[in-house]
Amino acid sequence: MPVERQHAHQMLDQLGPGQFDAVVRLLEVMTDPAITLREAPIDDEPFNEEEERAVASSKEWFRDNQGIPFEEVVADLGFTMDQIRSHTESA
Repeated sequence: MPVERQHAHQMLDQLGPGQFDAVVRLLEVMTDPAITLREAPIDDEPFNEEEERAVASSKEWFRDNQGIPFEEVVADLGFTMDQIRSHTESA
């Protein structure tokens, strides 16, 4: 077992129940970011004027322009669709 892993195990053994639960929760979030999204509160705040203008501007842009295909966005970010597919399948 690598030294870092052994050290982590030693520190975990020293934690009390509440501390251990907190570390487990942190590790869950670190290894499965979807947990954060699933448990995030619903945004129920009303739109402000700036947000209303941004939505209107977006709708206006889409009246005169096509959207950008997802595959193009993925390529622009330096990924392949295979990488995207394999990531979502493992989540």
